[in-house]
Amino acid sequence: MIPFLIGLAISIVGGIAIGVLIAQFWLIEYILDPFINALYAIPRVALVPLIILWAGLATAGKVTILVSIAIFPVIINTYSGIKDVRGSLIEIGRAYGATERQIFFKIVLPAAIPYVMAGIRLAVGLAIIGMIVAEFFTAITGLGGLIVNYANTFATAKLFVPIVVLGLFGVALTELVQYFERRLSRWRILERERF
Repeated sequence: MIPFLIGLAISIVGGIAIGVLIAQFWLIEYILDPFINALYAIPRVALVPLIILWAGLATAGKVTILVSIAIFPVIINTYSGIKDVRGSLIEIGRAYGATERQIFFKIVLPAAIPYVMAGIRLAVGLAIIGMIVAEFFTAITGLGGLIVNYANTFATAKLFVPIVVLGLFGVALTELVQYFERRLSRWRILERERF
């Protein structure tokens, strides 16, 4: 569970930071965009043996596998959310004398929250997949280890238990993310109620 939480946290924080940098600075976008597109297109499961060689079988390897699978939706959605902010909103902020910092934190970032949260919801599901893949390939422990053990012994009935637990875990985490999304973007709820 610790590698899962570390990997998900790195995916969220790192994905948002990279997405913001790419969206705000054209030079960084020009440099990183081809690499992000290439890495996103490669099936990350194919990279697992290479990651294990570089990072090992312990926590570092599991976290690296998980991050390599879960970070991309956060990067892409954060980038899209910032790029899709209406120019008229930014112009209104400038007309009222807002600094670039104020425009970013009071206009751009709040407007991008729905995109960022959608990326985080996707990352949660992919992080669960990454955790299981990491447990399949590294030390066979946790729910991934149970799945492998039950599959190897043809214990079909027992095999469903970790699968159901993973499903419930995914639903609980997704609900938690949606709760935070509602808290962070109350203005959207008020906007919907108005119409």
